[in-house]
Amino acid sequence: MALARRRRTLRPGDLIEISRFGYEHWAIYVGHGYVVHLAPPSEIAGAGAASVLSALTNKAIVKKELLSDVAGRDNYRVNNKHDDKYRPLPCNKIVKRAEELVGQELPYSLTSDNCEHFVNHLRYGVSRSDQVHLQTVSPSQEPGHSLSCQRQLCSCSTYGFVLPFILCPPDISTPLSWVA
Repeated sequence: MALARRRRTLRPGDLIEISRFGYEHWAIYVGHGYVVHLAPPSEIAGAGAASVLSALTNKAIVKKELLSDVAGRDNYRVNNKHDDKYRPLPCNKIVKRAEELVGQELPYSLTSDNCEHFVNHLRYGVSRSDQVHLQTVSPSQEPGHSLSCQRQLCSCSTYGFVLPFILCPPDISTPLSWVA
């Protein structure tokens, strides 16, 4: 889906979806043209494959940058897509929480601690990513697998492909350390 540069006036606390090649990068608007976002060290506008490959790292930096610099030539839009499901926190609280995290190095995982999880937690208090899908796989379906560990099969849509991951232990729904 192609995204427009801007569909409406940006308001502090808005979720910004930036269309990269094959995936979406997420940021939260904090006012005066700036966004806060969680980015692996190589996340730069137009980074494409280098940016996705940097997701293999387990750490990311919270950055405050101009939206125009973060988006570069990529299209973006306001996408507060879960407002009908979750009540957004007050805008001043969203912005305050986001700015307090700027400069911090946080855990990063493509499947459980990515930029979309980060901004959804700031806006709604709920860490989730619609780019990541979980499915429980019963140990009995996996030959030679111990019954003591039930696995989660996770897929992440990147570059139009579905990348499978198997996570053990399965409890990736616990609150993230950076959102306390």
